[in-house]
Amino acid sequence: MTKLVTFSDAKGARLGAVLDNGDVLDLAATGGPADMLSLIAGGPAALAAARAKIAAATAGLPAASVKLLAPIPRPARNVFCVGRNYMDHVAEGDRTRGITNSELPKFPQFFTKAPETVIGPDEWTHDHAAVTKWLDYEVELTLIIGTAGSNISLDDSMKHVWGYTIANDVTGRDLQRRYGQWFKGKSLDRSCPLGPWIVPADELDGLNTGVRCFVNGEKRQDSHTSKMIFNIKQIIEQLSIGFTLVPGDIIMTGTPEGVGYAMVPPKTLVAGDVIRCEVDGIGSLTTTVKAQ
Repeated sequence: MTKLVTFSDAKGARLGAVLDNGDVLDLAATGGPADMLSLIAGGPAALAAARAKIAAATAGLPAASVKLLAPIPRPARNVFCVGRNYMDHVAEGDRTRGITNSELPKFPQFFTKAPETVIGPDEWTHDHAAVTKWLDYEVELTLIIGTAGSNISLDDSMKHVWGYTIANDVTGRDLQRRYGQWFKGKSLDRSCPLGPWIVPADELDGLNTGVRCFVNGEKRQDSHTSKMIFNIKQIIEQLSIGFTLVPGDIIMTGTPEGVGYAMVPPKTLVAGDVIRCEVDGIGSLTTTVKAQ
């Protein structure tokens, strides 16, 4: 598996790759692009060159000497998201509102998270106890756009995917409902853990992989991307209608059932909780909740 990362040490943040032995190869120091967005912008040739350097490497920087950041630490644009994209998640949300006959969304329900919300792996997020009593988690397969395009056809949609990573859509549920439009409840500070790396698109079938989430070791979510209401192809097709997607755009594809606010009784996040999000073929993303 190719694990492309952004890492930092005393020399600053730059592009790297995690080798099979756990070392981090400094791709920027080998003459490669300085950062992830530059690698993405370089297209297939830049990715092929990076892979060749990774394959030839026998050692890198010890993992303990570097810090992994979010693969794209400061997105150029808002993070694009899809809500209510698994039927069982729709049903559990409706159940909390007293709705027993759930209807599938007819179109993807898009919203965004502010780019400033992005944090890396093994970071902490606020409990935001002063502003929300319903802090929640959401594991999501997340794709990275590699080729610009608008009005992208269903058949061409996968050609625009550069790679995949994991995100945790940390949410203030009461804020989400209070303001109607989801941006506020979804854009609390440090509410978008992302990482730990990007796996190139040709190494993972995003249409057919497992997703899970654990809180303090307890499995809360366990599903499969084949259960999405709108799959990756449809998400890209619909989001790109009259709107140009650009290289480096981040698209979170929705979360399955098992979120805390819909449990009986509800199990919302509190300071000290440890959340581990997993996607098969990528790995895991861990975040700790810290008192603000």
